[in-house]
Amino acid sequence: MVGQRFLEALADRGVTGRARVVVLCEEPRPAYDRVQLTSYFSGTTPEELSLTDEAFLAGHGIELHLGDPAEAVDRAARTVTARSGRTFTYDTLVLATGSYPFVPPVPGRDSTGCFVYRTIEDLLAIEAYAKGAGSGVVVGGGLLGLEAAGALAGLGVDAHIVEFNDRLMALQVDAGGGAALRRTIEGMGLAVHTGVGGKEITADADGAVTGMVLSDGSVLATDMVVFSAGVRPRDQLAREAGLDVGERGGVVVDAHCRTSDPAVYAIGECARAADGTVYGLVAPGYEMAETAAAAIAGTAADGDGFTGADTSTKLKLLGVDVASFGDAHGTAEGCLDVVYADSRSGVYKKLVVAGDGTLLGGVLVGDAEAYGLLRPLTGSVPPVAPEALVLPAGAGAPAAIGPAALPDEAVVCSCHNVTKGTIRGAVAEHHCTTVPEVRKCTKAGTGCGSCVKVLGQLVNDELAAQGVEVDPGLCGCFAHTRQELYEIVLALRLTSFRELLDGHGRPEARGGEGCEVCKPAVASVIASLAPVIGADGYVLDGEQAALQDTNDHFLANLQKNGSYSVVPRVPGGEITPEKLIVIGEVARDFGLYTKITGGQRIDLFGARVDQLPMIWTRLVDAGFESGHAYGKALRTVKSCVGETWCRYGVQDSVRMAIDLELRYRGLRAPHKLKSAVSGCQRECAEAQSKDFGVIATAGGWNLYVGGNGGATPRHADLLAQDLSDAGLVRLIDRFLMFYIRTADRLERTSVWLERIEGGLAHVRDVVVHDSLGICAELEAMMAGHVAGYRDEWAQTLDDPDRLRRFVSFVNAPDAPDPSVRFVPERDQLKPDLDILAGPDLPVRTLEGAQTR
Repeated sequence: MVGQRFLEALADRGVTGRARVVVLCEEPRPAYDRVQLTSYFSGTTPEELSLTDEAFLAGHGIELHLGDPAEAVDRAARTVTARSGRTFTYDTLVLATGSYPFVPPVPGRDSTGCFVYRTIEDLLAIEAYAKGAGSGVVVGGGLLGLEAAGALAGLGVDAHIVEFNDRLMALQVDAGGGAALRRTIEGMGLAVHTGVGGKEITADADGAVTGMVLSDGSVLATDMVVFSAGVRPRDQLAREAGLDVGERGGVVVDAHCRTSDPAVYAIGECARAADGTVYGLVAPGYEMAETAAAAIAGTAADGDGFTGADTSTKLKLLGVDVASFGDAHGTAEGCLDVVYADSRSGVYKKLVVAGDGTLLGGVLVGDAEAYGLLRPLTGSVPPVAPEALVLPAGAGAPAAIGPAALPDEAVVCSCHNVTKGTIRGAVAEHHCTTVPEVRKCTKAGTGCGSCVKVLGQLVNDELAAQGVEVDPGLCGCFAHTRQELYEIVLALRLTSFRELLDGHGRPEARGGEGCEVCKPAVASVIASLAPVIGADGYVLDGEQAALQDTNDHFLANLQKNGSYSVVPRVPGGEITPEKLIVIGEVARDFGLYTKITGGQRIDLFGARVDQLPMIWTRLVDAGFESGHAYGKALRTVKSCVGETWCRYGVQDSVRMAIDLELRYRGLRAPHKLKSAVSGCQRECAEAQSKDFGVIATAGGWNLYVGGNGGATPRHADLLAQDLSDAGLVRLIDRFLMFYIRTADRLERTSVWLERIEGGLAHVRDVVVHDSLGICAELEAMMAGHVAGYRDEWAQTLDDPDRLRRFVSFVNAPDAPDPSVRFVPERDQLKPDLDILAGPDLPVRTLEGAQTR
């Protein structure tokens, strides 16, 4: 990561345009995001983790040699020899060799089934081996150790964490924070062993791991061991080249990241900075990359240099927020602690303050919402009493502070060292008016992302200070937010977009047609409120049809070749042999490509628009209905096999998944909704990566909300635990309707939960404790949806007028156009236009699915 950032810094300074740049890389792939490494187990592909691409490398003439690391440096000749035997000369050499995982000298550590957790290749090996494993031990209770344990649990392996210190995350959190973190993690079904180390790894006759003996004499039966016990600077190349290396490792560098040889630089985890520290975080590494690039380019100003860095961190481990900043352990003389702890909800907050009120540091576990404000305030006296910074809303604390209280020199984005003043300058001087524009201008918010919320508030504050009115409106047609439009539709019982636009749109938009932003958003609002306001919930009738997104127009998913896919609902993933046969026959008869989806359904690809009703007829007659794969609605409720079949299951997860899917099917929302039910803490259904997920316990059900397994994965948060069947359904009803009522357009529950004021605590107060007194209304609205549900495929098939829209070409409504033939190509359908020979045949091209 640091090496890639260095290349970008060189490119920004024009060095790549005047010098040959060669990169020797040991791994078989270009730079990727190690911070998000564990997201691979949530569905993120290695390609999505990549930090660079061919266009960047080619555009700047950078030569990248993969799988060919440097093996020797001749400083006198200024050459580097790679593993392949190739030799490269250099004027300037930069070492960005990072670190290697430390493996304790435990007997048996070379047994089959022992792994480290550092690279994508490591993860691939762990994933493959875990398929035959029932239990695993992770040595190390730090950041990567907890992520490794979570990965094993997600792979269906019983995970044990062995940590030599007396608490987890010992470098980041204190005893209180460690205790809160442990309780939460053990509540997820992971076993935690602290204050002990590994003494020996036992193996069978074939050399495969069978167990681990701990330092206290206890024995853990295990099939695999993952070492995540810290890292060491990778400085062997520098040692062999005769460069100065610290007593405890790390290539010694000065403030400009130069080594003892002026022609050689070292950056990142392999370097020992001028303050004597080896930094194991990405933000200091990025700062070192910028420093070295400036020195090499000759653009470094007097006084510039890297002499130390902020080691504050904000992480989400197994779905638990953990943050530490400044003097988190209270080592300063005479410092005082301000502590708030709620063991029931797993929240622990501690601030360290000096006698004069100066904020020195802190620890946050379970709720790190205030991190974006607290970290920049470190070293100053906050404008409010310390308790106001940790007490939850409504607990008697004074009014909280906002980003406006931060001084201009406060670092808002620690990944890229961007201050509040720089952000204000981007708005005032560079005329940036949106967060994306400010991110592009300053790079703030493009690292770990923990500062994005504060960034948005600062941009709006500065725009207001400049006299620029911040428009919260949904689009150019409405000055209202989606939430406000929802309340207007609900209060006035409006059933049409035209009524809403003409009565509540911007004056210049009234009488118009709306836009691509507001039309589908309002269509979703009207559809979700249909049972309450008396609207027809069918999305293709009258005005509603003109408001829909592309997929909703034909109740199927448009594919890139102009054909459509059909996804019948399979509640809970349970299906009969008879229904499987019908799907197979439909796929065969219509020449469709079939794919088992990640949501336990079968996708049928390659259907023409005019074939859709015929396909639906076959499926509906067999008892299937629309799976709403095309809509912003509930998609699936996955399940494991539960107590019926699994020896670990403690509840009937299949029955619950079916009940939930049938209850919420067709529910229109601001964004798609996904769910899952796991029958035990092994979490085989991956419930904690869903918008709402359910995990069985011996005492009932635990409900998790706000998860997302997409491009920006987020583990769900525990909303309530040990619920009865009725109690679980009641809370999900309330949660979903509250989300639909208050979310922005196209806002996933994960983003909504982080954006909404008060976050998870506020949502819990509303849907569990009924703090707003609206739960009865939310439940009634959901009851209306359930009672009014109708299958959209069946509704279409029952109405000849509705069927008229399902034609491939509007100029040939009665039959497929004879001048265009669809042929299979590489398992996909593409129009064969080569047959359109002859001067009398007009050439027709496909626009989506229709040609006019």
